[in-house]
Amino acid sequence: MAHTRAALLHATDACVARYGVRKTTMVDVASRSGVAKATLYNHFRTKDDVLTALVEQRVTELVATALAADGLQAALEKVAHTIATSAALRKVAAEEPAVLAPLLRAGDGRGWGIARDGVAAVLSAAQLPAGPQQVELVLRWCTSQLMWPAPVDGAAALLEGLGSAPARVPPPSQVPPAAEPADGVGWPVPAPRS
Repeated sequence: MAHTRAALLHATDACVARYGVRKTTMVDVASRSGVAKATLYNHFRTKDDVLTALVEQRVTELVATALAADGLQAALEKVAHTIATSAALRKVAAEEPAVLAPLLRAGDGRGWGIARDGVAAVLSAAQLPAGPQQVELVLRWCTSQLMWPAPVDGAAALLEGLGSAPARVPPPSQVPPAAEPADGVGWPVPAPRS
C-alpha cells in the first residue's frame, strides 16, 4: 500500500512538472503511475487530496533534508536548493503563480504543522532559539523560495537576521493588507496616509 501511494505521489509530481496543476488530471496520475484509476481513487478521492498529500510529503522530505545537514546555514541552503530545482514548483511558479499563493501564507493545516515542528527541530539542533517568532521568520523565508528562489548565500543573510530579529513578529492576522496593484506594471501603490 505504501509503495502504491509513493508511486501515485511521484507520478503527481511528474505530471505537475509537465502539465501544471490545473491541467493535471487524475487520469494522468493513474496512467503515469501505472496504477488503475480505481486504485488511485481508493487512495485519494480528489485531485486536491493527492496534491495536499504531495505537499505534505515534500515538506516532510525538506525537514528530513534540513535535519541531516551540517548546521543551520547548510540546512537552509539545502532547502533553498531543493525548492529552486523542483521542476514542478518552477513550472507552477512560472505558469500558475496563483496556485502557490495559498502556500505563501502560514495556516493551521497538517502541512504547516509539519513545517513548524520541523523548523523548530532544525533551530533547536543548531542550538538557536526556536520560539514562535524564530520559527515564523524561518518559515517566511522558506516559503518565499517558492516564488522567488534566493541565491544560496541568501541563507547567510537570514542567519544574521535571526540574531537581531524583532522581539515579536505579528501573526498573519495582524499584518496589514498589501497595497492594491497600480494599473500598468502591477507594482503596489502605497496606501494613502490618513
